[in-house]
Amino acid sequence: MAAKNLTLPLIVVVGPTASGKTSLAIEMAEQFNGEIICADSRTIYKGMDVGTAKPTKEEQAKVPHWGLDLVEPNERFTAADFKEYATRKIGEIRSRGHVPFLVGGTGLYVDAIIFDYQFGPIADNKQRSAYEAMTIDELHDYCKENNVSLPENDQNKRYVIRAIEQKSINSKRRNDPIENSIIVGITTERDALRTQIRNRVEQIFDDGVVNEATLLGKKYGWDAESMTGNSYQLAKLYLRNELSVVEFKEKNTTLDWRLAKRQLTWLRRNPYIHWGKLSELRNYLTERLASYV
Repeated sequence: MAAKNLTLPLIVVVGPTASGKTSLAIEMAEQFNGEIICADSRTIYKGMDVGTAKPTKEEQAKVPHWGLDLVEPNERFTAADFKEYATRKIGEIRSRGHVPFLVGGTGLYVDAIIFDYQFGPIADNKQRSAYEAMTIDELHDYCKENNVSLPENDQNKRYVIRAIEQKSINSKRRNDPIENSIIVGITTERDALRTQIRNRVEQIFDDGVVNEATLLGKKYGWDAESMTGNSYQLAKLYLRNELSVVEFKEKNTTLDWRLAKRQLTWLRRNPYIHWGKLSELRNYLTERLASYV
């Protein structure tokens, strides 16, 4: 029985923010006895539930979820840490005879798994200090000059610096995905996706993101790296009376839309993704998984 469990595929569900990844993964995991690993660099933080659009308690109750609430917002957690964690969880899920679903989110987290990234050594502190002294524009220029791909959140200095430090990673990864993986990506019409993003921003605001941001800001400081998410930074401006409710929602929608475009730019470099609308992917995964489960 154990040998058979090892053949269960890794299902990878990717797509831009607000495209419906969570709902599709939960539906498929419920149907095929699966467990979900969230590949998101924001939902790893404890207490950051509303502003990161973390799966709700109701959603988490439907199927087991992993990769959530791993560290405090002031603790360091890298893509290398995620790879180690997720690889272990994939093995554990398969050992239980269940199907692992990797759902994200954060392109580097996903690629670290499916292309088996071999991360470099811990950064040189002296060199890192030199990077940290540079402005974000100077870091962007450095990346262009040295052929370093910018991360999804290219306005986050820590992410850009880490991308520079990992610039040799392309020579330390597979050219094709790991064996026994099925990778799907959700396509959404431009206007429909923007509407979905706008609706989620409304939901995040109504669910109390400002109150959540207030508590987090007091506890960890507004300048903490974990607080650089769009909703939290806008909540800070809102609390300072620099934004109205309408302006908060408009700016949040715009920033999340830009994030979605960056995510798609990253994902489209991967030729192994099977793209489709939600209904098409539902049928595709059902057919692929029927032979296993």
